[in-house]
Amino acid sequence: MEDSVPDKRINIKGLVCPYTFVKAKLAVESMEVGQVLEVLLDYEEASRSIPKSMEDHGQTVLKIDKINDTDWVLRIRKEKD
Repeated sequence: MEDSVPDKRINIKGLVCPYTFVKAKLAVESMEVGQVLEVLLDYEEASRSIPKSMEDHGQTVLKIDKINDTDWVLRIRKEKD
């Protein structure tokens, strides 16, 4: 499941907190329960804060990967509205 194609992708490179979480939260809210969001970001703090916030809101973080020197990819599955 974790390597399946995400239902939605967003690129929030260049943004910093709190905008990173706001964009990710809005993207999750627009999706159906069970769908997977992929987030591309380049702000290290957000690679930790977004997963924590998503889990606090009841969503599941499937993966957090640092893909190069500056970028991370997060996969989040929507578990509830």
